[in-house]
Amino acid sequence: MSSVRVRFAPSPTGPLHIGGARSALFNWLFARHHGGTFIVRVEDTDQERSSRQSEENIMNALHWLGLDWDEGVDVGGQYGPYRQTERLELYNKYADFLLNSKDAYLCYCSEEELAAEREALMAKGELPRYVGRCRDLTAKERAEFEAAGRRPVVRFRVPENGEVLIKDLVRGDVSFKCDEIGDYIIIKSDGIPTYNFAVVVDDHAMRISHVVRAEEHLSNTPRQILLYNALGWETPIFAHVSLILGKDRSKMSKRHGATSIEQYQNRGYLPEALANFLALLGWSPGSEEEIFSLEQLKQQFSLDRVAKSPAVFDLDKLNWLNGHYIRETSLDRVTEMALPYLEAAGYISTPLAPEEYGSVKMMVAAVRKYLSYMQEITEHVRIFFDDDVQVKDNESGQIMNGDQVKTLMRELIKRINIATTNAIAGDEAKVLLKEVGRSLKLKGKQIFMPVRVALTGSTQGPDLDLVMAILGREAITRRLSKWI
Repeated sequence: MSSVRVRFAPSPTGPLHIGGARSALFNWLFARHHGGTFIVRVEDTDQERSSRQSEENIMNALHWLGLDWDEGVDVGGQYGPYRQTERLELYNKYADFLLNSKDAYLCYCSEEELAAEREALMAKGELPRYVGRCRDLTAKERAEFEAAGRRPVVRFRVPENGEVLIKDLVRGDVSFKCDEIGDYIIIKSDGIPTYNFAVVVDDHAMRISHVVRAEEHLSNTPRQILLYNALGWETPIFAHVSLILGKDRSKMSKRHGATSIEQYQNRGYLPEALANFLALLGWSPGSEEEIFSLEQLKQQFSLDRVAKSPAVFDLDKLNWLNGHYIRETSLDRVTEMALPYLEAAGYISTPLAPEEYGSVKMMVAAVRKYLSYMQEITEHVRIFFDDDVQVKDNESGQIMNGDQVKTLMRELIKRINIATTNAIAGDEAKVLLKEVGRSLKLKGKQIFMPVRVALTGSTQGPDLDLVMAILGREAITRRLSKWI
């Protein structure tokens, strides 16, 4: 496929959400797969809600996910500027063209008149739409409205009795009746273009070849195609990807999990895990494989494997996937990711001395197989910082009622205190436990389980030799002594 040019065009009114990130990723993968161009432009015509802070948040989130772009507000390009508020002159130029060709007209209807019109249509069981009250105003009528201080909008004149056919790469052929659309606004009374008009002008001016976006925009597409036709421009190829639903099949919301990329970033998800997960929301590789790097996704991605049916946001699956990446990435990286959470919990204070860093690294190594995301680490490492060990379940309590427990604790304390340093290497811990077992004629669980419960409060958790190595002689002695 030649000359692929696609874009992601967020509105900077808040953080980057999961749906927007998925759209950006699909566009990026499509462009990179075909050796095309990926553009990030900003649709900031919502002047009350748009902000540069939100714009920066969105860009940072895209970069964090591993995406780059060839043209955009921060990298420039030959078809800029890439913010809509910097392109108003261009929109006015094409609005004037449509007014002169009679494909658009000035509308002076008040909000009250429009509301009454909508209510009347709904009362008759018809779709609410603009019925064309100002379609054929005379010059005198326009002058009277102007004299009364009414500021007009510019409406597009929708052809009567026709149909608009969309040939969608994902949804197939979809048609809309023009009579159900109604004449729609393209320039508001303050001179700012509406979404449907600005996006058409921008996509044409930036030579966009494919528009890959969420299914919720499908209803906007007939309005945009009518504008392409009226302006005499070639229509891009459309592909509307499925909605993202929660596990209960309702529209995704906060109850299904965090909705913004920033929230997942703050909780300690790995960007490659989230990108991998997002790619599988509506796209299938055609195999049972689920673990993909961005490079692998670029090689395999195609729109013909994007499903029509809604994608289900399964937080459990994301957590499983992220846990896989936590276990597979380097221990140094996971340790660096852990530091902010450990410091926020009051467990450490940075910068760390080399020996302190080594101890933290051992903790991370001991618990990372239990993590779904890095923020969870504070609970898992609590056992290394809090000597007030509480038995966590009945099974653990029964183990500590064993006849051999006090004798076991005394013998282990005695042998630990023989050590010349506080540190106990993992191999030393194993040797100590074996020696205690031989001395007391105890085996396996008779040794390991009481010691584990005494040190951590649970029969489950990191390997016991790692726990002992991290705690050291003094902390082990304190904890074991409580059971004597």
